[in-house]
Amino acid sequence: MRALTVASYNIHKGMSPLNRHLRLEEIACALETVLPDLAFLQEVQGRNLRRARRCSDWSSLPQHRYLARRLELMSVYGLNAAYEYGHHGNALLSRFPIHSWCNLDISVNRFESRGILHCVLHPAGWPTPVVALCAHFNLLGRDRSKQYQALTAYLTHASDAGIPLILAGDFNDWRVQASDQLARDLGLNEVFLMLHGEHALSFPARMPFLPLDRIYVRGLKPLRAEVLHGAPWARLSDHLPLVASLLPA
Repeated sequence: MRALTVASYNIHKGMSPLNRHLRLEEIACALETVLPDLAFLQEVQGRNLRRARRCSDWSSLPQHRYLARRLELMSVYGLNAAYEYGHHGNALLSRFPIHSWCNLDISVNRFESRGILHCVLHPAGWPTPVVALCAHFNLLGRDRSKQYQALTAYLTHASDAGIPLILAGDFNDWRVQASDQLARDLGLNEVFLMLHGEHALSFPARMPFLPLDRIYVRGLKPLRAEVLHGAPWARLSDHLPLVASLLPA
């Protein structure tokens, strides 16, 4: 049975850390070196008419479709925030067919539109399907706590507790409060904590000192977990990607 290579990456709408340059092509090239089986992507631009007019090399494809085509993966997109000139959200890119998916709205105020993209897929050669949840949580701790509660209530009815599960994305959890609540309520464990005893530092990309990005699992055993830092990653987005290898527990 082959291990599953999982990446989680806030791509900052395909723009450089200070929004001065389009980096989507370079992000695609960099992700090609990772060869992920599953890529959990946040801040994916589905449409942006303003940047399409300003950037001569802006793709006519939504960013999740562009990256999926480049990486030869399948994709689904969950729209979180819509505005007059476009929209953005989360996306899952998968080497395996995605059997079902839906987008859970976890917004708790009118200023931050957030969601969790819920997908079910079956890795080749694995005995069971896998639930893949791509998430982007709020900036305030009290809001995130409400969102974790909403996720717990949702999964109680929407997912079999016996199926392996991955929850990955941008948690904005700089105070490191999520892990205890997610372990208690959902039985989730974070792969960097399991393997290295501490969360990965992933933000800001050039000099990371905040552990904002996470990969949580249930019913899975992490074999490897690393932050991709240095060139070219430091110039592609304001976050660094996380990569892990997983097998059924």
